[in-house]
Amino acid sequence: MTDFLISIYPWTKAFHIMSVIAWMAGLFYLPRLFVHHVERAGESSDMAAVFEMMEVKLLRLIMNPAFVATWVFGLCLVFTPGIVDWGEIWPWTKAGAVLVMSWFHHWLGWRRKDLLNGTNTWTGRQFRMMNEVPTVLMVVIVLSVVVRF
Repeated sequence: MTDFLISIYPWTKAFHIMSVIAWMAGLFYLPRLFVHHVERAGESSDMAAVFEMMEVKLLRLIMNPAFVATWVFGLCLVFTPGIVDWGEIWPWTKAGAVLVMSWFHHWLGWRRKDLLNGTNTWTGRQFRMMNEVPTVLMVVIVLSVVVRF
């Protein structure tokens, strides 16, 4: 199995990067949709329906598959011999940030359900602030992998 993982390493890495890009795009965009949903949807039920459709399609058709693919290809990289040295600090900082980013993905799903059910208590300003979470996590992940701190 390890020989197989070594032989497909460039492909695994490429698909991991593409998956991360798609996932991150959704993590950046969905909170912005929530901001507009909260601030504009009260103006008309048609507007709310448009935001709900956009949110559900983004989450189900782009973010969820990209999330799964990111994890699958990431774990393949972790199990490829010679790629990760768990004696260093960087894999631990990356892993911690990825776990928090995964939690954030699920948190967005919970907020989408709140918006659909009419039980949302978050303001547009609060969603704007939460929109910075994936940026901070991305910085930690990229610096961990590239600089290896």
